[in-house]
Amino acid sequence: MQPRISLITLGVRDIARAAAFYESLGLVRADGPDGVVAFDLLGQTLGLFDLEKLAEDIGVPIETLGVGGATLAHNLGSRAEVEALMLLAETAGARILKAPQEVFWGGYHCYFSDPDGHVWEIAHNPFSPLRQGDGAFRWQGYGAD
Repeated sequence: MQPRISLITLGVRDIARAAAFYESLGLVRADGPDGVVAFDLLGQTLGLFDLEKLAEDIGVPIETLGVGGATLAHNLGSRAEVEALMLLAETAGARILKAPQEVFWGGYHCYFSDPDGHVWEIAHNPFSPLRQGDGAFRWQGYGAD
């Protein structure tokens, strides 16, 4: 696994309120699909997603996520890389929460939790290609070159 976090997703109960809060701190929204609010950071993207929908997407009860569910995402360049990293994580002791599969927004992803229960998403997002050379991630591929 390469040393980077691509997308930090925060599960929130009120997306509009949460987005307004982050915008008031000076973050600027990036274009994206309905239901997801994203802010590009330096080398990462912060995403806001409905807490109930996040629990549904992972396939766990909302109570499992606590007060503010969060996932740490690691993006890769292909579906095959997603599957290989998931296998590596499982071998290392991760608990598989969702096997690699296509997702509603057009990508390919899976979820696992580390031994302490922190949830990771491993994803291939064809709409956000990784930059050649260093593999930097930008939401919707902006600045990938």
